[in-house]
Amino acid sequence: MRNLKKSRALFLTAVASGTMLNPLNSSMISLALHSIQKDFHLSFTTVSWLISSFYLASAIAQPVTGKIGDLIGRKKLFLIGLILVAISAFGAPLAPTFFVLLIMRLFQSIGSGAIYPSGVALVQSNIHERQASALAVLSIFASAMTALGPTLGGFLIIWGDWPAIFTVNFPFIIISFLLGWFMFPKDKKQAGSSIKNALLHLDFIGIFLFAAGMVLLLWFLLSFNTSPHYIAGIGGLLFVILFVWRELKAKDPFIDVRLFKTNRALTSVYVQFIVLNLFNYCLFFGMPTYFQDEMHLSVRTSGLLMLFMSGVSIIVSPLAGKWIDKAGAKQPIMAGAIFMFIGAIFLTVFFIHVPIIVMGFILAFLGIGYGLGNVALQVAMLDATPENIIGTSSGLFQTCRYLGSILSSVVLGLVFGKAITPENMQTLGFIMIIVSIVSILLSLQYVKSSIHLKKTVQ
Repeated sequence: MRNLKKSRALFLTAVASGTMLNPLNSSMISLALHSIQKDFHLSFTTVSWLISSFYLASAIAQPVTGKIGDLIGRKKLFLIGLILVAISAFGAPLAPTFFVLLIMRLFQSIGSGAIYPSGVALVQSNIHERQASALAVLSIFASAMTALGPTLGGFLIIWGDWPAIFTVNFPFIIISFLLGWFMFPKDKKQAGSSIKNALLHLDFIGIFLFAAGMVLLLWFLLSFNTSPHYIAGIGGLLFVILFVWRELKAKDPFIDVRLFKTNRALTSVYVQFIVLNLFNYCLFFGMPTYFQDEMHLSVRTSGLLMLFMSGVSIIVSPLAGKWIDKAGAKQPIMAGAIFMFIGAIFLTVFFIHVPIIVMGFILAFLGIGYGLGNVALQVAMLDATPENIIGTSSGLFQTCRYLGSILSSVVLGLVFGKAITPENMQTLGFIMIIVSIVSILLSLQYVKSSIHLKKTVQ
């Protein structure tokens, strides 16, 4: 029994230390932009491409690499992803120009993006007991790295300037690679599992149309708060329409879009995950701005207040995993949406009138909703996904996270664009109430769809 627990712990450590690299590197760079801008003599608009390109590349790479992992093997793809991150960790500090640094950042994004879908698929296929608790471990690592990334980045910059935020990846890469090499079982040999045969079966036209559509739509969303690129938005919609048309006709589609019609439970999970992350990132990015600009709190105090939300979310994640292992994902999904709704009401009615410590408790309440929903929706996604496309589905799941994050920047730009005031904070609260109601309705839809799916399977 002890050996089984030890093997499980080492297996999860291998996966978690790899999957955490994407959220860590997406958040850690925020405090390094000023130093990079100064060293390369750039405008802020130019240097900010280190963030935008990471989001764009991750949103596209995760389902694409997930599909490749489904074809060539999840262990193989996981280790390849770590190697790509290692290349960026070595090459970025030596970059002679900003263009080279941007290329290294793309290596980092694609590599870390490949790790998540293959890591989740490895957990799904190799850990069968208390699987929700295992996924909660991944959620804890990811949430902790997202929350602590800027703080860690600040310490690293003081210690070794901006190159340190790249070299810090090496310990995690080494741990994940060595444990993964020995702990992950060999990929099952199957027809067409070689890289050469997998490439022959990849729907490159579908991947191109998907990538082009995503880039243009995300570009439009990212530009919405400054000077909206409407042509990019129209072009993105056209590419998405062409993508759907192509996938309906393709013999080996990149993404079988028919699945979204026949498997409504999976579709509901994807949409609800976008909504959950829209809700979470509106708070994650909006609240520190309100604390500092309107309440004139220090960066340290603002950070401590935000720990009420992120810290409680991290604490709730393993409890959510245990609950799901016993009762399934339906109840925690609904509970998470209800916590979001009640927290949004507190945010709207009471938040701007109460002492700081009460603000912290309201944020903690909101953190419960995210902690429950994040873990439960991961489990629901795996439950609703056919075995042969787990990697692709997990990648799309992460793309939904990025869509939610980018949509939150649009909402915050519209609400706080002209002024950050208590009245605008209440407006954000009303929007959060509407978003949480949508989440409750989607939860009901998931329960209904999953019951239908279960009957169909039986």
